Amino acid sequence: MNDTSADPLIIANLIARHAAEHPDLDVLTFVEVLNDGSFSDESRTYAELWHNGQCVAHALDAEDMQLGDAFAVVMQNHPEFVDTMVGSSIAGTVFVPIDPRTRGQKLAFMINHADCRGVVVGDYAFANVVDIVSECPQLEWIWVVQSGGELSTEGAALRVRSFSDVLAAAGGPDIAVRVSDPDTPMQMLYTSGTTGDPKAILSPYARFGFVASLGETLGLIAGDRPYSGLSLTHANAQLITLGTTLQMGLRGVFSRKFTKSRLWDITREYGCTTFNLLGGMTTAIYSEPLLDNDADNPVRFVLSAGMPAAIWQDFGKRFDIDIYEFYGAAEGGLTLNPPTSGPIGSIGKPPAGVIGRVVDEHDHEVDAGEPGEIVFQNQDGSCPVISYFKNPKASTDKTADGWLRMGDIGYRDADGWFYFLYRKGGGIRHNGDFVNPAFVEKELAEHPQVDDVFVYGVASANGVPGEKDVVAAIVLRDASGFESADVFRWCRSKLESSFVPTYLQIVDEIPKTASEKPQERFLLEAFAPDADNVATEQ
Repeated sequence: MNDTSADPLIIANLIARHAAEHPDLDVLTFVEVLNDGSFSDESRTYAELWHNGQCVAHALDAEDMQLGDAFAVVMQNHPEFVDTMVGSSIAGTVFVPIDPRTRGQKLAFMINHADCRGVVVGDYAFANVVDIVSECPQLEWIWVVQSGGELSTEGAALRVRSFSDVLAAAGGPDIAVRVSDPDTPMQMLYTSGTTGDPKAILSPYARFGFVASLGETLGLIAGDRPYSGLSLTHANAQLITLGTTLQMGLRGVFSRKFTKSRLWDITREYGCTTFNLLGGMTTAIYSEPLLDNDADNPVRFVLSAGMPAAIWQDFGKRFDIDIYEFYGAAEGGLTLNPPTSGPIGSIGKPPAGVIGRVVDEHDHEVDAGEPGEIVFQNQDGSCPVISYFKNPKASTDKTADGWLRMGDIGYRDADGWFYFLYRKGGGIRHNGDFVNPAFVEKELAEHPQVDDVFVYGVASANGVPGEKDVVAAIVLRDASGFESADVFRWCRSKLESSFVPTYLQIVDEIPKTASEKPQERFLLEAFAPDADNVATEQ
């Protein structure tokens, strides 16, 4: 067993310590919703995480992976994801989480950019990896996590191994954890890439360990059972839910992927007391049909990043929960608004040790109520160190003049509470008014025919510089009998005139990132005013 007194900021040391103290605690449960609607689950104890991590570390050695070498992890939420994290930590390699829906040129770019020598992949994404192997000359091996059926390795042209074989192999004596400095890179976390090629954040163990230590600050208590349907390829699920669960010795639950229709059933089945939500998910959940048992659940509070003020109170009342709002990014920055502490709609205030400001384009702090960019700095005047792999300019720009630049526009009120408005460059100004998409999304989400909605802007047909027309991309529950005029009438009865969508864009689904963030650029690329799936009010 590893030295249990070693630095717990390093995930392998944290697992080793808990494995020595609580070996049989089923710390993680992974849930899959089967085709018949039932649940299937797998669990991991601390002892299993340590044993499996050792197996992974031995297998990485067998692939001749050296300290600092990188490999990709392309899978949904499986227990093998965490096995791989622990094993990589023991071996001193760097893992690169990639959304398993990624394919083609983007997948090849991410693997090549991160200098990945291998890939750990779910069988459902194996073909996507095989398709781009010829474009990734540095790739040497693939491990496949099989979730059912036989797997054909034809055309792989690389060493292919089943992950089950990795875990079954006799690895020999335990390998001592090879990382001692928590500032050593643990992983490369890709940004969402919603506006272009994603950037790879070279994220150290210290970042994971710091966020993992925030459990009590984020409202968790002994006996809580956190849940997340967010992808472990994203910082929110990985750092906030997984990290705090492992650190506090709780019993966390992860679903294979996000499911808005079965979310509350999962919390009831597994006794989950809290879960995480990001902005795009809240409206999707809120748009689900009202049920008599909505409030019959064990959840105490939702840890939300982007709860729209328009539905904040209604969401909490409908499901009988508190809203704990927070704001931050994988790179850093943090504000907290615990239940009943701050105003509804506020993203909170920076915690102790962090300074937040709102500044104009000349870096001057603006007055209360005035919009500007949100920036952060440590209390001692230092700035978080940000390193984008192979992109020194982006790294420098992110921390220009000693402040972490969030790229988000917001404001502070007279009491110091922060509010988020929109992503820099992403506001909607229509007929001279600033349109808050959340208000439009809230009303459309309550329409009986709308299953999901995302509101964005396109260049205005009137040609006025800076003006945008409002587009509501909607997913219908049932397209039969749909009348766009009914939806426009609904909006006009509930919204001020500038907020009423100019266009309804009917789509099969809202394209989203691994963090369930709507990807506006794909909707924008597919949008045309005269397209068959686009309606305007007659």
